[in-house]
Amino acid sequence: MASNDLVQQHENRLNSGSSTTLGAWLAHRAKPFAPAWVVTGAVGLAGGGANLMWADSAPAGVGLTLASVGLTAAAWWAGKSTGPQRRLHSAITVAAGSAWLTSAALAGPLTGPLPDIYLMGGAALALSWNIRQVMRSSAAETSGSDGDKGLLEKVGLARTKLKDVKVEPNRVTVPYELPAGELTNDDVAKAIPRIASALDVPTTAIRVQHDPDSARKGQFVIVPEDMLKVPTMWPGPFAPAQSVAVPLRIGVYDDGSDLVLPLLDAIHILVMGMTGSGKTEGALDVMFELLTRSDVAVWLADAAKAGQDFLPLVPAMDWAALDTPSAAAMVAAVQAVIPARTAWLRDHGYRAWEPAAAEPQTDSAHSCQKGRACGCPGLQYLIAWFEEAAKLLRDLGDDVFTGIAQEARSAGVSLVVSMQRASGYQLSTDTRASLPAAMCFGVRGDDAGFALPEEVLDAGANPAAWGNKRKGYVYLVSAGVDEDLYANPARTFWTGPSGEYEKAAAWVVTQFAGIRPALDEVTAGAAARVAGDLFTNRCALVTSAPALPVELTEEQESAREVAALLDAEDVDLDPTAELELPEADVAIPEAKPSTEEARELLRELVEMLASVGPGTVAVKSLRPYLEQLGRDRSWVSKEMKRLAEQGLLAPTGEEGVYRLLPVLAGV
Repeated sequence: MASNDLVQQHENRLNSGSSTTLGAWLAHRAKPFAPAWVVTGAVGLAGGGANLMWADSAPAGVGLTLASVGLTAAAWWAGKSTGPQRRLHSAITVAAGSAWLTSAALAGPLTGPLPDIYLMGGAALALSWNIRQVMRSSAAETSGSDGDKGLLEKVGLARTKLKDVKVEPNRVTVPYELPAGELTNDDVAKAIPRIASALDVPTTAIRVQHDPDSARKGQFVIVPEDMLKVPTMWPGPFAPAQSVAVPLRIGVYDDGSDLVLPLLDAIHILVMGMTGSGKTEGALDVMFELLTRSDVAVWLADAAKAGQDFLPLVPAMDWAALDTPSAAAMVAAVQAVIPARTAWLRDHGYRAWEPAAAEPQTDSAHSCQKGRACGCPGLQYLIAWFEEAAKLLRDLGDDVFTGIAQEARSAGVSLVVSMQRASGYQLSTDTRASLPAAMCFGVRGDDAGFALPEEVLDAGANPAAWGNKRKGYVYLVSAGVDEDLYANPARTFWTGPSGEYEKAAAWVVTQFAGIRPALDEVTAGAAARVAGDLFTNRCALVTSAPALPVELTEEQESAREVAALLDAEDVDLDPTAELELPEADVAIPEAKPSTEEARELLRELVEMLASVGPGTVAVKSLRPYLEQLGRDRSWVSKEMKRLAEQGLLAPTGEEGVYRLLPVLAGV
């Protein structure tokens, strides 16, 4: 950079225009073109000198002729690695110069036409090299580096122009312009695997953002290092005690920004991912957010696994249908509540559900009574979540959700359909078309085509590259999300190993019980009419989760305090007034885990870390969890060695790094 500054300063000084520097300026501009003329002059002097030495020597004539032929052949051979034009130009120049030199040495440089040939031919050759140099400089300024051109030619994008490259930490953005009439953005999408191969990065590291106003312009976004390998622990609620209209924070993108789901924009969501892809972990993140909001009711149907993954959160849900009859009743209930809710919203002057609809109706503009406020209780937002929906679809038919998805848009109802593999054989195309948002985790083969739009796949999204090897990796496509982020990989939060997840769930259940509303009468009445006892007795099926002592992060502690301020007895208080914070009512254990508990937790952490990496785990990788283990690094190192001695881990060639063995993965 400093040398470039010096060159620029020198250019500025020479371009100053003063008479004292005019000669220096001319000399500076002439320097790049001088070598050809210097060589021409040298050939003339060499011809005169050779004539003085070998004018009458026949052997010298033979030698000079052979040397001339040899030099021409050498120039042709040496130009093999260059372009054909440069190779031919060099050979002609050497042949002409050596032929004149031979003739001048034998006959004299001033004999016959030799002086004219020298002056005209030498000047012509020198000028031809000057012209070539000018053309080469201009091409370099407009077409980029030879390396870029070579790469683009290899991947089938020849003649593509690359513009100003923007380099950020772990992110390179390269605008491109394809040759008019030759290539389109579809050709760029097809070239992504070849570009990834040329750059030696995974295909998911390269995305293409097309210019919506052009069929041949856009930009490459290259993220060379996967920053999502280490999972991010759930940091606590994003907007505790606020409306569900505030987006749900469920993870992070590969650039470190928050992965947020704008539920009211998304409306209905398809969640898809193969076994082991982290789909359930993502669902828990969404549930954690929903169950800390103040105006939403959650209905969960999980007939396939009887709510196995959600049991700690069930007490916070309004209805959990954990068998096929209950799930079928929930489908019927959702179908019944839609017209009832739509009628209520219409009667109260709402075109669609909004947060104000969940509050008591004290505004005459939203009243079912003409000319005055009606005071009707509010209408909560409703989430109907169907987990492992493939079983329900087999039992009830593939169009069971079609009417719900098509009619619930303005009723304040969101439908979530979660399944391992969505296809036209399981989910009707009408229903799929009515699920505008999608969360796609790792899948097999081309299954992603049913979850992600074609343009997102063309832009570089490739969940099949993850399969179940990158747990929690996901693509989110939804209204309200920047379209440039659709093809950006993200990863949902990790809620912790067995035991820690249950503690976090218990904290959500107990600490936010005061802000979760009872189901509104409109929805409850419509559901009871069609589902009967399966709905009215739903609370008897839910056992209260015991309050467990938990260790809280700073964000969780802050959220706990917010929830504590929103008890039912405080609803009439001025929210802008200063309040005295209550004492913390969550027991935080002082004692560290027992040795057996720490060992069990260590085993789970080792399994988790190895599963998200290349199958290995290092002692240093466990440093962020030392406080959770209640032990220091030396204890962890000894325990890792003990696990290796027991045959559960295998040492590698690197100190402190072990490979996970199948026996541990199956424990």
